[in-house]
Order: sequence, then structure tokens, then C-alpha cells
Amino acid sequence: MSVLILVVDDEPDVADLFRQQFRRELRSGRFAMDFAHSAAEALERIAVPEGTSLILMLSDINMPGMTGLELLPRVKAARPDVPVIMITAYGDPETRRRAIEAGASGLLSKPIDFAELRSEIDRRLAEIDRAA
Repeated sequence: MSVLILVVDDEPDVADLFRQQFRRELRSGRFAMDFAHSAAEALERIAVPEGTSLILMLSDINMPGMTGLELLPRVKAARPDVPVIMITAYGDPETRRRAIEAGASGLLSKPIDFAELRSEIDRRLAEIDRAA
């Protein structure tokens, strides 16, 4: 089974950063990453299954148009099985509380701790392996 992680961020350089950080995993086919540059684009992507299993979504909170916090309940309604981790430059307690109350599985502060994120992805992949 091919597994997918969707990253939602309006910053164009985020895709390159994630591809660089996870180049070994992507090259080996351990998982795939897809990128949406807006909340609306993310909703389109999760509505259409592409032969992959979406195992995790990472979403920036501050985006033009629909924010990540506005996107979160819509994702949880459409794909309740998919954990969503919010990403923010403002990791204050109020933002964390709002994200968790809205259904986020976690909150990462920028700059992203990729070791922590890698551990989270490993945990998700291990859960899939155990279920298979």
C-alpha cells in the first residue's frame, strides 16, 4: 500500500524544504508527500482518492483565505481517520488550545523540528504495519 502525507502551506519554499528533509524516505518509497498551497486545494486533494492511503496531514495555521484552524474541522468531517498536525510560527498556549479543541492531533512550531516530525511519521507508519 502506498501511503501519503499531505502538507498544506501557502509558502512556496515549504515543499522544497520537506522534500529535502525527507529525501531518503521519498526516494525509497517509504511514503509519498503531496503539497497543497491553500486550504481549498487541500480540500480538493482529500476528496479524491488517488490510490494512496492518506496517513497524515500537516497544515500551516496562518494562510490567506481559509486559515488552517478553519480548514481543520472540514478535514475532520471529510476524513475523520486522518490525523492533522497544525504548524504555526506562534506556538503560544492559546493557539495550541484552539488547535487541539478543533481536533488537531498536535501542533508544531516553526522552525519545524524535523526530528520530532520524523518520529511522528514513524509512529504512524508503525501503526499501519501493525494493522496490516
